[in-house]
Amino acid sequence: MKLAGMISCSTYYNRLLSVKDSVKREEENPIPRRKAKELKFSLKSLAPPLVAAFLVLSPISGTPVSSGQTIDIQRGATLFRKACIGCHDAGGNIIQPGSTLYTKDLQRNGVDTEEAIYRISYYGKERMPGFGKECMPRGQCTFGARLEDEDIKLLAEFVKLQANKGWPSIELQEK
Repeated sequence: MKLAGMISCSTYYNRLLSVKDSVKREEENPIPRRKAKELKFSLKSLAPPLVAAFLVLSPISGTPVSSGQTIDIQRGATLFRKACIGCHDAGGNIIQPGSTLYTKDLQRNGVDTEEAIYRISYYGKERMPGFGKECMPRGQCTFGARLEDEDIKLLAEFVKLQANKGWPSIELQEK
């Protein structure tokens, strides 16, 4: 009987200690237990949409999102091979080394937007011939085939995209 009384006393004492500990923890933690659980639940439920929003808005997700964009990139690469690669292989410049298609040179030369790249591709500049249908004067324009306005626009987009990526191999993009 004494042993049973000691065990029940011990159990009662342990309950008192655990109640005192939980009261002490609640005083240290201003958020009640129920609220803390609700907060954890709401953070857990918000995590997937927040991660999805981060990935969508992240600069690492700059890859094409539709097959239409992929086709445009491929058409841009084809146009680049046809009209530009002779002088600008891999974004360089075999005629004027300071006029490459790398971002730092494009910025230094004031040609770091798609519009500026379009203008130069259409009308030419210095030793760079123009490829536009209405390019003038004749000596500034290519003596080869002229490009349609839409093709020059695609070409400018492609050059800007490649410059932003550091001119990775074109072959890797077209499969």
